[in-house]
Amino acid sequence: ALEVPDFKNALKQFQKLVEKTVTQKTKKRLGLYIKDDDEIDYDKFYTTTQALFGPEVKDHNIKAFFRKISHNLDARTEWCEIFGYFIGESDTMSSQLKEENMVFLVSEKQQITHTVVRRQDVIKGIVKVPHLDFTVTSSQKGVLTIFNNQRKYFFNYPFYFHQDTAWITGCDFLPQLKCVVAVTERTVIVWDYKSKGSQNNCFIIKPMENGLLCVCTVTMSDHLAKDNILIGDDKGYVHLVSVTGDHFGLKQCKGKKESQLQVLDSKTFRIVKRKLHDDWVVKVKYISDLNCFGSCSSDSNHSFVLDDIKRLEDNLPVKEFSVPRGVNAFTYCGKAKVVVTGG
Repeated sequence: ALEVPDFKNALKQFQKLVEKTVTQKTKKRLGLYIKDDDEIDYDKFYTTTQALFGPEVKDHNIKAFFRKISHNLDARTEWCEIFGYFIGESDTMSSQLKEENMVFLVSEKQQITHTVVRRQDVIKGIVKVPHLDFTVTSSQKGVLTIFNNQRKYFFNYPFYFHQDTAWITGCDFLPQLKCVVAVTERTVIVWDYKSKGSQNNCFIIKPMENGLLCVCTVTMSDHLAKDNILIGDDKGYVHLVSVTGDHFGLKQCKGKKESQLQVLDSKTFRIVKRKLHDDWVVKVKYISDLNCFGSCSSDSNHSFVLDDIKRLEDNLPVKEFSVPRGVNAFTYCGKAKVVVTGG
């Protein structure tokens, strides 16, 4: 254990590390040059933090902290977050609830727990499937769950596939194939939740280039056994992946029964790849009312793209919008016919 004076010094060094990292990322977004030797990437941030605090800090907490300051350069951070602790809100929030300018008040909430979700795990994706009346969730550490009235379907990804411990970063539902799709930092998962057995219901597509950050389904396909998937990665690329029922009719891979999965080579899939942003693609979405896809990034120069999916496929120029300090989220309102972005 660190002595108190040493610990205080470590905190000061950690604060300098955070400030330097945020400053570099700010300069990078402004297009300013940074020497390669001086640039603090995740590996350098991780190594320095481990050197300061030793084994007391866990890998997932360091990764979560680094992602937080990377996504939002103005985010309020506390040193205790690196140890997995978070400061609660003060009483000022309760007093604000009494103000007349509050628009929405949540009077009641219900918590749904699941015994499969592990400690210190978080939900990374929630997708409502209206026509089937259920909800799909994905947790960061690999639990895919379908909640319906009976809450009877779940698939624990790491339990079946110990070789890949990458975090799940998002999920969606494939309406034509009637499967759940999820992405990790390195692979694409397709889960046939309808399969009664636990051995022949999950497919892993790999290898995938770059780190996958978000996923959505393109709902324009009129082919009864084909779906298109949009995926955003950490290098600014948007991938359009076409999957059909034929892809998942292959024989199982050889191996032990308790760990059998079907691993499919990504080269057997039709994948269109376009670099649309200069930073992480934090969200992709297909807007069926407009027959358009959208993608956004914290990149100031190419913050938001909105255009026809055919222009993405045909490698044609797409409509892009520049927003200072980037776009973190967006949605479309059909009634008002407006697209709203949040940065």
